[in-house]
Amino acid sequence: MNLLSSATIFSFFTLISRVLGYFRDILIAFFLGTSIFADAFFVAFRLPNTFRRLFAEGTFNAAFIPSYTTAKLKNKKRGKKFADEVLSILLLLLIFIVTLAEIFTPYLLYLIAPGFVTDDIKFNLAIELTRITFPFLLFVSLASFFSGILNSNNKFAAAAAAPIILNLVLIIVLYISYIENFNIAKQLSYGVTLAGILQLTFLIFFTYRFYKPKFKFLFKISKEVKFFFKKLLPSIFSSGVIQINILVGTIIASFQSGAVSYLYYAERVYQINLALAGIAVGTVSLPALSKIIKSKNFLKVFDIQNKSIQLSLLLSIPASLGLILASEEIVNGLFGYGSFTSEDVRITSHALRFFGYGVVAFALIKILSNFFFARDNTKIPFYISALIVFLNILISLSLFKQVGFLIIPIATSVSSWIGVVIFLYILVRKKFINFEKEFINNILKILISSIIMSFTLIFSLKEFSSYLDYEYIYKSIYILIIIGFVGIIYLLSCYLLGLLKIKSYKTN
Repeated sequence: MNLLSSATIFSFFTLISRVLGYFRDILIAFFLGTSIFADAFFVAFRLPNTFRRLFAEGTFNAAFIPSYTTAKLKNKKRGKKFADEVLSILLLLLIFIVTLAEIFTPYLLYLIAPGFVTDDIKFNLAIELTRITFPFLLFVSLASFFSGILNSNNKFAAAAAAPIILNLVLIIVLYISYIENFNIAKQLSYGVTLAGILQLTFLIFFTYRFYKPKFKFLFKISKEVKFFFKKLLPSIFSSGVIQINILVGTIIASFQSGAVSYLYYAERVYQINLALAGIAVGTVSLPALSKIIKSKNFLKVFDIQNKSIQLSLLLSIPASLGLILASEEIVNGLFGYGSFTSEDVRITSHALRFFGYGVVAFALIKILSNFFFARDNTKIPFYISALIVFLNILISLSLFKQVGFLIIPIATSVSSWIGVVIFLYILVRKKFINFEKEFINNILKILISSIIMSFTLIFSLKEFSSYLDYEYIYKSIYILIIIGFVGIIYLLSCYLLGLLKIKSYKTN
């Protein structure tokens, strides 16, 4: 397997999904702006979507792949039995959770959007939309199980392509709702659940070659499955710390009008960088790392870990600088239309800029936590993640009144960087990682290429500033051209410095 080529495949489909997601959010911004309907839908979508990210974007894999790989290495029948037991328990557990959520939705909203309580219209609307969207959690979590089977077999394309279905369905729903004059927020909520059903069906079809699911009522659970579920919860919390911080931010932001929407739009932009630099690299490296660790070839383990970090930094450092330098132009180009005013652009861009400072840390947390998960160690990432969330909440609540909702992206970035430092300290102390001279040299080359890219971006933004104004109708085309041009300059610089050699990222 080759990390670069596998990550490229995963990133390609993820990029298509995110581009469609941006188009979807542009339409939502155009039709709903930052109204109470937008706030209610984003809160209703936030909880099942957070679980989607917790399960789908590498978190479920962090616990599942090492255990499933171990079972399969013993013999194929044992691997099949393990997968069947996990699927059966997961299905029953998810049905129970979704049923409870449907019954106690108002109390759930007291927890995730306490600021809505003072507005009866917004609160009741959020209850209705949450009950419609919540079954999505059931279908997308099961879809993550089948993605884990595919990823364990080094098949990444179908799992990466599945989220495209959600965005296509919501775009179609938005278009039909507008034409037929339907309630847009309500129809979007129905579209979310429909997309979950389609995603699950899609992944079952592609997984059938490797695994034929069999549901069974379990009266006796094997030791391997008990161990898996024992480490699943800390794994979800650890690997999904960024998503948990986002959920915490939504809860706090609900006390400020429009803040939930501002954070949502800013998050949508930086999440693509996290998907490419953290989730893609982490997803494709974990199966290889788990197998090599089982063979106790520690030199190869260090090699894969160094390549994973290097590839993550190759993607995240320029992305971080781009978001910091061009946050307003990006938000304006993507969302600055219709109900989304120039003031909305200005406020959202501030949130995006502060998220931008943490992009590298967000990606590294996904990679560094995998180094423990591959060793079946979920405790250390759990403790570090708990500290990150605690610091995020402490900073946000302490300064929310003085700074407003912008303290949320600031706190998320600061706490994540502290987490990265702690991760690296423990990895070095336990001798789980070893940085070679070539690795250090390559990081310096990445920094040089990123600086060249940054100056090119600053120059381009100044030259085309009149075409990036809020009133200019084709501003999105110009910002995409600038991003594309700057991206080519960065990749060209990396190529000339020898950072893009495919053979350098081989894991076998």
